[in-house]
Amino acid sequence: MSSILTNNSAMVALQTMKTINASMTKTQSEISTGKSVASAKDNAAVWSISKVMESDVKGFKGISDSLSLGSSTIAVARQASETVTSLLTQMKGKIVAAQESNVDRGKIQTDIAALRDQIGSVVGAAQFNGMNLVNGSNTSVDILASLDRSSGGVAASSITVNAQNLSSGAYAAKGVLVGSDGASTDNDTAGFALDKAGGTGNIVIDDGTDAFAAGDKVSITIGGKVASYTVTDADVAAATPSDIVAVGLKQAVESLGIAGLELDYDSATPGQIAFTNNGTKDMTVSAQFTNAAAGGLGALSAIDVSTAGGAQAALGNIESLLQTSISAAASFGSAQGRIDTQSKFISDLSDSLKAGIGTLVDADMEETSARLQALQVQQQLSTQALSIANQAPQNLLSLFRG
Repeated sequence: MSSILTNNSAMVALQTMKTINASMTKTQSEISTGKSVASAKDNAAVWSISKVMESDVKGFKGISDSLSLGSSTIAVARQASETVTSLLTQMKGKIVAAQESNVDRGKIQTDIAALRDQIGSVVGAAQFNGMNLVNGSNTSVDILASLDRSSGGVAASSITVNAQNLSSGAYAAKGVLVGSDGASTDNDTAGFALDKAGGTGNIVIDDGTDAFAAGDKVSITIGGKVASYTVTDADVAAATPSDIVAVGLKQAVESLGIAGLELDYDSATPGQIAFTNNGTKDMTVSAQFTNAAAGGLGALSAIDVSTAGGAQAALGNIESLLQTSISAAASFGSAQGRIDTQSKFISDLSDSLKAGIGTLVDADMEETSARLQALQVQQQLSTQALSIANQAPQNLLSLFRG
């Protein structure tokens, strides 16, 4: 039935045109923005997920900057530790040369003092952005490493890098080894040779010159091994701290299990440990006192090869100092490797998140282009169809012409 009041064909054609125009508008939006989900109204669930992921990517950018800063800070500390190790190695060569009796130990001591000053310069200059991890001014540094998302929310995690004290400052002599064989001029180092098959020597612990403080330490190097005893608050409060330290040192040396070495402590001679070499190899005994406030290389200040006993003591003590610097460099190297690995992981993770976001919200431009072409044809056809439908009432006039 045809009607001049209601043009059903025109209404159908108009609705079709509106649908096509709406699709055309969406397609053109995808082309102009490059996104199939540009706002929450396009797809609320996908849009919200993409925004959370985008915020994580932004957070990881900050973490990447933090890791770069941390890696640079640790690299400076590692380089300083390696340089100190190299300088200590040079110092060891000087100390070995001082073992010969027909040398000018005074000139060798001058060279050692120059190397000690250079170590101090290296340690003092090893800072990055104001942070120094080798001079004892810091205990550790926390480097932001990751954002951990869970059902409970987001938490930041850090990599903690422990500082290493390579300072040689704050050393204070106490004359603790006075009376020991081969004691140095300040009586804080001592050293002597233990010839095989019966060689003897004595280390005497004496706190009479200056009382012990908690944290003071006495180390003994023998046969390439090191034993030490650190003074406690209880030791300081005891009636005879030197006896306690001597007994503790004797037990520490015995625990090294050095073949042929015999130690004896006679309470009638306070603080004295008697060493006897009943083995088949010559040994060298070196003792070193370090006060509680001294830096990790505080014993450097007590190295003095101007005497034969001091040279022998220095030979053992330099090994302990070398181990301190080597351990510091190894610790920083391990930490830097971990930080660099984490930095690469964060970079790869950010790229993966960006790719995931693109998969969720980016428009498929090939598909969008093809859809645009089809919609343009449909739009033209719908326009033609509406034009034809609008001509229908005009066609009804021909029925009433005579």
